[in-house]
Amino acid sequence: MALIITEDDPMGTTRLLCLHGCHGSAEILRRQIAPLTASLPADIDLVFVDAPSLSSGDFGWWHEGLRGWERTREWAIELFSSQHFDGIFGFSQGAALAGMLAAVREAESAPLPFDLAIMVGGFTSPLPQHAHLFEGKLSIPSLHIMGRSDRIVPMRDSLLLAGRFSDPIVIEHGGGHVIPGDPAIAGRIAAFVAPHAQVTGPGVRHG
Repeated sequence: MALIITEDDPMGTTRLLCLHGCHGSAEILRRQIAPLTASLPADIDLVFVDAPSLSSGDFGWWHEGLRGWERTREWAIELFSSQHFDGIFGFSQGAALAGMLAAVREAESAPLPFDLAIMVGGFTSPLPQHAHLFEGKLSIPSLHIMGRSDRIVPMRDSLLLAGRFSDPIVIEHGGGHVIPGDPAIAGRIAAFVAPHAQVTGPGVRHG
């Protein structure tokens, strides 16, 4: 199993699986998201994971042409079979993966029981072999954050991903390919997540 890093918050009531970018890792994403998490409420529990490729010295969730996607898909199903997550947070390629997993969850009825998806600087697969995943709009609640100055994943690509969902919430910011630390955006994320919070007793966490 890939490395898992959790924020030390035993009172967390909403557990988000956090997926890093192509050349990232669990630790890199934890640092990238730190300015944002500083403004998030304590009842959001973040779980950071390494892509399975990292254990063999490779990188990313897949390579050009989505080579390696099937391995990542099976890894995700295995992870969800052993741990509970209320939602997924993805950045860059991790955001694309969040969209793919949402599609597999609905189009293929895969055992991926999560209730929301947050995608920052994401994109979607245009490949014919994945067309069946997007024949209908995805019903899972989705929040899409994108930078107007993003030169790595232009806004048009992030908007294409948002268009895969039936009722996407889109937040734009003036920056580039980053996870913005703006407290106002953190507030929007908290408000988006709040209806899906799981009620637990003191000291109890999922997983």
